[in-house]
Amino acid sequence: MRGQNVAARLFDAKSFDSGQLEGDIRDAVQQRPPHIQAVEIVPRPAEPELPDYVSHRDDVSEIGKLSAEAMASMLKDIKATTTRYRQEGKPIFNEIEFCSSATDEVRKLCEAFRDEIAAKTAEGAS
Repeated sequence: MRGQNVAARLFDAKSFDSGQLEGDIRDAVQQRPPHIQAVEIVPRPAEPELPDYVSHRDDVSEIGKLSAEAMASMLKDIKATTTRYRQEGKPIFNEIEFCSSATDEVRKLCEAFRDEIAAKTAEGAS
């Protein structure tokens, strides 16, 4: 019975044996799929600091205080992210402006050539 897949067998209440059950559990734990990994406990970061303009009221629950602290912490992350995006966006913005001005210059040259060709064609026809 131990050679079978423990998870696939049905539990038989009539032949319940606590030693057998413990062995089955041990076998199941040892046969866990390789993609299931133990989770390491990550230490909780120090208590987030609230901005100076924020203070807890006495009538707020502990959950409310923790929510407010989490929001203050997330705001710092959001500000850091937006700063990083702005810094990464500056070169892209400059490239777009360069391409736009180059396109505008090409358009003006094409219009000038078109007008010049039209003028020469008009002179030749008269």
